[in-house]
Amino acid sequence: MTSPKSETFTILGARIHLRRAGKGPPLLFLHGAGGVPVWLPFFDKLAESFDLLVPDHPGFGQSDTPPWLKNIGDAALYYLDLIETLALGRLHVVGTSLGGWIAAEAAVRDSALFKTLTLIAPAGVRVAGVPAGDPFIWSPEEHARNLYYDQSFADRMLATPVTPESADLQIKNRFAFARLAWQPRLFNPDLERWLHRIKIPVQLVWGNEDKLLPAAYAQAWLKKLPRARLLPIPACGHLPHVERPDQVASAIRSFIRELAP
Repeated sequence: MTSPKSETFTILGARIHLRRAGKGPPLLFLHGAGGVPVWLPFFDKLAESFDLLVPDHPGFGQSDTPPWLKNIGDAALYYLDLIETLALGRLHVVGTSLGGWIAAEAAVRDSALFKTLTLIAPAGVRVAGVPAGDPFIWSPEEHARNLYYDQSFADRMLATPVTPESADLQIKNRFAFARLAWQPRLFNPDLERWLHRIKIPVQLVWGNEDKLLPAAYAQAWLKKLPRARLLPIPACGHLPHVERPDQVASAIRSFIRELAP
């Protein structure tokens, strides 16, 4: 297992924490609503080929909660500032769920900083007639069960002891998630009409059994993104990078090597 290095930076007056591992072209991973409570096997796979940066979003994890964080656009613009502050140049970005939404919002505003974009079941778009799940009303067990197709992952998640520290972290992450995605639920009604501005190569990764954001949502993204393709993952839920880390990491490496060697 890779041992990531922790780094902190102060940007816009807020201390931001990230973990970093590996060597190679820079790759920024933007996490979902649950944050990054543990270093995943998926990260080890990416760190074999990339200089992998895994920040805690502002308001999440070990990062500060800045007073200027009001909505998803603030988070997107923050990441554009972070990329410029760290002098990363043009880089590859992978975002999952909430992180995929933030990545798309950032790329709509300025995709010149990105080489490729991989979106793993991103939030941000709503499809009429195809209801999404609502994690704000799910019980803890419903939440765990609905994230995964392979219920052994949910079993392990539910069996993990809750410490005072982990409970505090969950509350912090949930509050920040609500700030970004409460109203309207998990989408920006303006985003879809601006997705045409993302002219870089985009790979969509979606579990066919996603109960939070149904796989049918992928088609809405494909219709609007000029250079997008879809990798569907059979027998997989909302977190393909957790359920199928080898397959998803390999797909990301292949996508980048093909389109941005």
